[in-house]
Amino acid sequence: MLWEKIKPYLTERGWTSYRLAKESGLATSLIYNLEHGKNRNTSFDTMCKIADALDVSLDEFR
Repeated sequence: MLWEKIKPYLTERGWTSYRLAKESGLATSLIYNLEHGKNRNTSFDTMCKIADALDVSLDEFR
């Protein structure tokens, strides 16, 4: 699941899912759905925004 790959980066930075939403410019509801496994088809654009916010490569989410 994607969230399992994102979570360590949040922990490392001391960020909450709310902070990720703000830093990535994504809706908090979208981040909530990712966190709770309700969004299984994450768009490429969303993945790019999350990777940019976390300052990591998209490869980290493989």
